[in-house]
Amino acid sequence: MAAPPSTPKPLRLLLVEDKDSFRKLLVQTLEGGAWEVAALGDPKEALRLLGEGAFDLLVTDLRLPGLSGLELLKSAKRLQPHLRAVVMSAFGEPADIVEAIRWGADDFLAKPFDLQAFLDLLERLRALGEAPAPDPREPWIKLSPPMAALERALGKAAETSLPVLFCGEPGSGKARAARRLHTLRHPAAPFLQLRASSVGPGARELALLQGGSLYVTDLDLPASAAGVLEAMEGPLGRGVHWMGGCREAEAIPEALRLRMGVLTLKVPPLRERREDLLPLLATCLELQARRDGRSVPIVGKAVERELLGRTWPGNVRQLAWAVTQALAATGGAMLADLPPEGATPSTTLLLPFPEPGTLEAMLGALTFAAEGALLRRAMEGRRPEAELGFPALARELGLTPRALARALREHGIALEDE
Repeated sequence: MAAPPSTPKPLRLLLVEDKDSFRKLLVQTLEGGAWEVAALGDPKEALRLLGEGAFDLLVTDLRLPGLSGLELLKSAKRLQPHLRAVVMSAFGEPADIVEAIRWGADDFLAKPFDLQAFLDLLERLRALGEAPAPDPREPWIKLSPPMAALERALGKAAETSLPVLFCGEPGSGKARAARRLHTLRHPAAPFLQLRASSVGPGARELALLQGGSLYVTDLDLPASAAGVLEAMEGPLGRGVHWMGGCREAEAIPEALRLRMGVLTLKVPPLRERREDLLPLLATCLELQARRDGRSVPIVGKAVERELLGRTWPGNVRQLAWAVTQALAATGGAMLADLPPEGATPSTTLLLPFPEPGTLEAMLGALTFAAEGALLRRAMEGRRPEAELGFPALARELGLTPRALARALREHGIALEDE
C-alpha cells in the first residue's frame, strides 16, 4: 500500500550575488518559506551546481566576477531549459534586459528593490512553476511537405485566439504541435497539459494560466466533455487559449467538437514524413546524449538505412524510445544498432556505464539513470481512464503529484507527447 502523501518539499532556488551583505539579506528574507536556497557569489560554481541537479528558479545579478549574469543565464537555460529565472542589477542597460528576456528570464529587478515585491514575484513564479512556458528552442522538424503545411497552418492559427483541435495517431506529436502553436502565439506565457477528466470550471490551474494556453488530452472520453465545456465558458476559461488532442475529431462528443474544434489541424504520422526521419534521429540522439552527460556518437550508414526502412507504427514516440535504447547500448564512438523492429520496452533495464570516479559517485549516477528509466517505463503508453489521471500514477509510485512532476522535469520526461 502506498505511503500517504507527505508535505511537498520546498522548491530549489539558486541565488547568485557577489555582494556578501546583499546575498545574506536575501537569504534571510527567504528563510522559512517555500524555497530551499543555495546562495553563491561565484557564477562558475553556480554552473557546476546546475550541472549536478535540477533547480526550479535562478536569481542572479547581472554583473558578476568572471562570468556575467547574462552568460550564466544562457548556460543555465542550455542545462535546464525549463528553469525560471530573475535577473537583478543596479546598472541594467535596456539591451541587457531585452537579451535576458529573450533568453528566458521571467523578470528583471532594478536594485535597490522592495523585499516584499521580491517575495511577491517569487510567489508568482512558484505558482507558475506548475505551468511553465515551453522551451522556445524545442526541436521542431518540418522538412517534409505534410509538416511544412502544418507549420503554415500553425502560423495562421497563431494570429488568432481561437481554440485548436489537433488530430493524429498516438505518438505522432500532437502535444508538441500544441507547444509549437503556443510558442508562436505568446512564448513567455504559461503552458499546461491536462487530461480532460482533470478540467472543470473550478480547476485552480485555470487561474494560473490566464493569458496562457491549456492543452487537453483524452477528449474522446464522453464523461469528460461536460467539465471541459463548462470550464471553457466560465470566467477563468475565457482568459485561456484552448487546445485539444484526439485521434479522430468524430470521436469527440458533438457539443465539445463544435466548441474545441473551431480550427482542426492534422498531425501527420511518421510514415508520411520520411524526409524528417534522419533529422529526428539526430535531434533525439543529441537530446538524450546531453541528458546523459555524454558525447553524441556517430551514426553509421547501416543504422540510417534501418531507420529509413521501418514503418514506425508508434510514430515519433517509438523513434525516441529506440534512440534511447541504442544509446544505452553504445560503448564506443559509433551508435549501436536500433532495437529490433517491433520491439517495445521490455523487462530488461539498460543503463549506460557512468563516468569513472569513486564508487559512491558511480552508484549515484547509476541510481539517477535507473530512476529515469523506471519513470519512462511507468509513463510508457499510459492512457488512464477518467478516474486514473496523473495523481493516480503518483500514488502508485508512492510520490506526491508535485514530487512526481519534479522528478519528470529532472529527467526531461514529458507527461505525454502525443
